[in-house]
Amino acid sequence: MERPATFQADTSGPGDGEGGTLADRIARVLAERIVAGRIGPGTRLRQDHVAAEFRASHVPVREAFRRLEAQGLVQSEPRRGVRVPPLDPDAVLEVTEMRAALEVLALRHAVDRIGAAEIAAARDAIASGAVSHDIQVWEATNRRFHRILITPCGMPRLLAAVDDLHRASARFLFATWRALDWQPRSDQEHRACLDAIERGQAEEACRLLEAHVRDAGHALVRRLRSAAPAGS
Repeated sequence: MERPATFQADTSGPGDGEGGTLADRIARVLAERIVAGRIGPGTRLRQDHVAAEFRASHVPVREAFRRLEAQGLVQSEPRRGVRVPPLDPDAVLEVTEMRAALEVLALRHAVDRIGAAEIAAARDAIASGAVSHDIQVWEATNRRFHRILITPCGMPRLLAAVDDLHRASARFLFATWRALDWQPRSDQEHRACLDAIERGQAEEACRLLEAHVRDAGHALVRRLRSAAPAGS
């Protein structure tokens, strides 16, 4: 059954928040809700409802929808509008493979530029994640660790693509592992990758990062498939 999204009034003005255009803000707010699961899989996003919430015309709303679609957070269907896609194991695998390829590419270009400051920040992210028992806090520290390693590549388009993939991964994570049954994941893989970087073993660090991203993605796929109803 079709489920339209319900929206609460957003009383902030177009210039509030983190800046950028109105389309930027609409896309950012909707992305946060989708990733956190407040707008669930299969939910239809009504252009008129979103426009009313943000006191906007349909033009920035359509632009926001295009950005969300490019990030894999919504899908457009002919004559049916825009909706949040289902939790599809094949989509998880696609995001996993893309992340593995693009993050390794970024790390290869970043590794010679990673200095003491980046190493210290990465170790701090590992420590923060290790003591967290909140899945959303842990995900933020995990994403921070990955971003610290690849930011020195200095390739903004590549980094933006990886950021989009991390948002999609976070949506899968939050939807798959509920607060009651989630346990903090071991950060040994992060430490091993960082140790290889400190030793100057760039190819080993890239190999470890690729394996880590794939292992995490495949664990999500197994979880999704085990939770699927029989015959689905």
